[in-house]
Amino acid sequence: MKDRLLSLDVLRGLTIAGMIIVNNGVGGEPFIPLEHAEWNGLTPCDLVFPFFLFMVGVSIAFALGKFSPMAEEPQPKGAAIKKILVRTLKMFVIGLLLNASGPLIKGTPVMETLENLRVWGILQRIAVCYCIASFIILYLKPKHLWKVIFTLLIIYGGILIGCNGYAHDESNIAAIIDQAIFGKAHLYTKDAIDPEGLLGLISCIAHTLIGVIVGFIIKDKEPLDKRLVRLFTLAVFMAIGGYLLHFGLPLNKRVWSPSYVFVTCGLAASLLGAFTVLIDIRGKKAWSTPFQWFGTNAIVLFVASGLMARIVGIWKLPSKLYDVLVGWGLTPQWASLGYSLVFLGVMTLLAYAMYKKKVFIKL
Repeated sequence: MKDRLLSLDVLRGLTIAGMIIVNNGVGGEPFIPLEHAEWNGLTPCDLVFPFFLFMVGVSIAFALGKFSPMAEEPQPKGAAIKKILVRTLKMFVIGLLLNASGPLIKGTPVMETLENLRVWGILQRIAVCYCIASFIILYLKPKHLWKVIFTLLIIYGGILIGCNGYAHDESNIAAIIDQAIFGKAHLYTKDAIDPEGLLGLISCIAHTLIGVIVGFIIKDKEPLDKRLVRLFTLAVFMAIGGYLLHFGLPLNKRVWSPSYVFVTCGLAASLLGAFTVLIDIRGKKAWSTPFQWFGTNAIVLFVASGLMARIVGIWKLPSKLYDVLVGWGLTPQWASLGYSLVFLGVMTLLAYAMYKKKVFIKL
């Protein structure tokens, strides 16, 4: 199988498109599948970020496999270490700048923006997980990865059970730690729990490492049919195991519970396997072309969509278009989705233009 899977780009692109739709609803009345679960539970919306983090892990296996102790002739790690650190720093800083862009675009003074700048965010979480998972791959043989994953999730599960980790208020151990270290002014403001806070990194690193394991399965030199059997078997066991674990450690995106890790990784692995069969093996890929555009510049398009959303928000374009759609007779749910699709259409044009001109930006 070729080193770069088209199916990986497509699934990554589908995820980014999903992020754009979910993040750009307007009017306060989206369809239920486009809303996050209020606390415990799982909606289609709750699959978007974990799918992307899973694919970060898969990409690590492809990018750093030649530096791993498992490689037949491991290459010197110096260049890889520099690349990891630079990429981590870039993603984290860009995440901070994206957090600052909203207040700055609204005209908030720089000092006031910095005094209330949120530390965490999606890019920051991806950056830290990428960094730690990458260093683990450089120095640990893949056969030991499951030991690391289970150790992290057992420790984290114990913290959730023993330290009020499922409380949906400021008594939650995650909220206590974040507020003690960063201060309330530098955390998520719409809920007592920062959904990308510090404590949840424990399970998110395990989540990323599962993606790495799947990447190594796909890269393996054994016959393709055997690789796919291993992939689908793992996917089924993770999804079922995560569901059963849900009865003791409920599915919860905000705290990134161990059950949430296994269920979402199982679903992501099964979808990646299905796409591999459909696109990379059977060549049924015409339908996937727009998602390929997104997948080859995923993080850049995510950042661009965030900036665009903040800019058009200043001009009140979302609410204006929403009112127009409602005026045409659409229900609030369809009007909200309609605006999201218009926004996605604009971003699709940008994705196409970058792909057509062969502009591929890797942060």
